[in-house]
Amino acid sequence: MNKFKYNILIALGLSIGLCSCSDSFLDAESKTNLTDDGFYKNIADAEMALIGCYDGFQRTSSNGNLAFFVTSEILSDNCFGGTGNTDGRAYQALDRFDISESPSDNNMFNGTWTDYYAGIFRCNTLLMKLDGIDFSSQPSARNRIEGETRFLRALMYFDLVRLFERVPLLTEPSTENLPQSEAIDTYKLIISDLKFAADNIPADAYPKAQASKNDGRVTCFAAKALLARAYLFYTGYYGKDDLGVTKADVLKGLEDIINSNEYDLVPEYKKLWPAASYTPNPADNTLDKSGYAGMGNIETIFAEKFNNTQDYNGHMDGNRWLVMLGMRNTNWSPYGKGWGACTVNPKLVAAYESLDKRRIASVIDIVGEGIESTFDKKDQREYTGYTNKKYTPTALPDGTSDTGGSKDFQISQDQDYVIIRYADVLLMAAELGSSNAQTYFDKVRTRAGLSSKPVTLANIMEERRFEFAFEGIRYWDLLRQGLDVAATTIAQTQTVLSGNASDQVIIKADNIKKTRGFMQIPNTQITLSKGVLIQNAGW
Repeated sequence: MNKFKYNILIALGLSIGLCSCSDSFLDAESKTNLTDDGFYKNIADAEMALIGCYDGFQRTSSNGNLAFFVTSEILSDNCFGGTGNTDGRAYQALDRFDISESPSDNNMFNGTWTDYYAGIFRCNTLLMKLDGIDFSSQPSARNRIEGETRFLRALMYFDLVRLFERVPLLTEPSTENLPQSEAIDTYKLIISDLKFAADNIPADAYPKAQASKNDGRVTCFAAKALLARAYLFYTGYYGKDDLGVTKADVLKGLEDIINSNEYDLVPEYKKLWPAASYTPNPADNTLDKSGYAGMGNIETIFAEKFNNTQDYNGHMDGNRWLVMLGMRNTNWSPYGKGWGACTVNPKLVAAYESLDKRRIASVIDIVGEGIESTFDKKDQREYTGYTNKKYTPTALPDGTSDTGGSKDFQISQDQDYVIIRYADVLLMAAELGSSNAQTYFDKVRTRAGLSSKPVTLANIMEERRFEFAFEGIRYWDLLRQGLDVAATTIAQTQTVLSGNASDQVIIKADNIKKTRGFMQIPNTQITLSKGVLIQNAGW
């Protein structure tokens, strides 16, 4: 067994321990390690293995490695790299698509890579074992479980193929030293998996009315929505429509979601986000959370779930990337401290329409909200006066962390990442040419406090910019409009403060074009593969 195979086997084998269920759907503490011997025999085994697959997906964000969401924001025109003024410059290398910013950072995504393949390994293992499981007592469970598993595999491959384009395509639990597959092959697997999930997970398997106990489970509606997102990205970026699914099919799936009456927009935009809706009560050192719509609200199509019980002993279920986005070592209730990544581009803030309610719900205005007097600019890199409000830690009035568990602000964060919202379904349906496109488009704008505009492609893309700011969507929306559009839009020179001294963020369009928008393959993986893996251009 060569070193590459051994590395993959160890990385995946250590994480294959299945998780026991509890009152919470995804209380992902690894309490029960099981082997294949005597397992994968009955439906209960299959259900437990499926929870292990959800846990594997969750661990792509709970291990503390470079998260897909954070990367997506750094790469976009929403944010700059930020972090501490004396920190390493890996985030600047990403933000500027320029490895010369931090030449020694040739393994930025190594943990990310192994986390994703560990999750895919779990899914492939369960899929391989399904034929040997006795489903006779409940035959319909077979396709539902397979559908959920294939959705999770599709989602993880969709993240990987967007980050790296050409990746090894494993469809069984193999440790073979495979070369990278062409993007079209990965996308075809993604589409096939999502079509299966859409067709085989019963519409009433996880009703929204019971979100308190099944939030985070994959539904046929989540599969149809993710199928649309994958279709739009592939056809936009590559300019081809050869995935074996038609535009009409994709639009029908979105209309199915809309017509299901399972989902709707939360009436007030700020109620979607904890930090935007919490009100501090200094008198009793609490936060009034009654304004928050809650996790699993009526607008959530699919979310990555987190809990606050993570520790330093191998239990991983917290939102580890959230702390990266908190204001640098600054508590200002309800906002909690963090490491200062992804400082917000002032150009985005200035671009909101004056009446747009999404601006105040999405952006922390450090000056306008009176925070600047306590903010240590000397400790912040690329300070702009703004940071994101949607995904940021929260704190009590006395500055202590507003989490459960051990109340460790680094590992106890439990805000879910909402991957797909109903607003996205409406805007994708409008983009794909629904006969109700204007109605769908106006519904999103009306919630934001804005009047109607013609439903053109340009207006839809602009609307998506503000509706989904800081949700990990903007960069991919730019890239699917074409590399030149993305490069031209992201490229800029912006004056900022680093260490409270004048600094400039200089992002060059040519650097973006050299990479074709894709990221650095981890050097460790290239070495372990003995050169089978090939580095992406520009890195």
